Amino acid sequence: MSTIDDLPPLRDIIREHSLSARKSLGQNFLLDLNLTARIARAAGPLEDCTVIEVGPGPGGLTRALLAMGARRVIAIERDERALAALDYIVKRYPGRIEIVHGDAQHFDPRPLLDGGKAKIVANLPYNIATQLLVDWLSIEPWPPWYDTMVLMFQREVAERIVAQEDEEAYGRLAVLANWRAETKILFDISPAAFVPQPKARPRWSA
Repeated sequence: MSTIDDLPPLRDIIREHSLSARKSLGQNFLLDLNLTARIARAAGPLEDCTVIEVGPGPGGLTRALLAMGARRVIAIERDERALAALDYIVKRYPGRIEIVHGDAQHFDPRPLLDGGKAKIVANLPYNIATQLLVDWLSIEPWPPWYDTMVLMFQREVAERIVAQEDEEAYGRLAVLANWRAETKILFDISPAAFVPQPKARPRWSA
């Protein structure tokens, strides 16, 4: 039974659409809806917000963002197999979600934002996570089209993002991230919450 809405359990949706995670796409699906709700809450009040999500997969975090009151979610999904699975959510929340079938590395959301700001909340595909962060932090002109990012990274990447000058993990990523944003690690997530289980313990960083 879903803990956040009346849609089918994520495992049933994955099974129905044969949506096995693909390593080539950097996919690890987060199926614990209590955790996705916690992540959505970490982004702060959502009622007046547009949220950009990258790599929704079967839609666990997408559902949480909408259930927590996000005014609008723009979900960017490269994997064509996931589109039918996400259709459940589109029908459940009409007018509040837009699915963009494309590559997040080449997607500019500004034409969809009507001049407003967005929040980025995502369980990023691990094979492009760092590059996406660098791209978002390197946007010019500054300030950018978003005002908050709540993102999932493997532990060692999160530690590199928040590292201070006297720490071993300190490097170019920390310099860029802490120049352009205030960074902090929010909480760890057990690998058991994912399908398939990642080798490294994920950590959410904002």
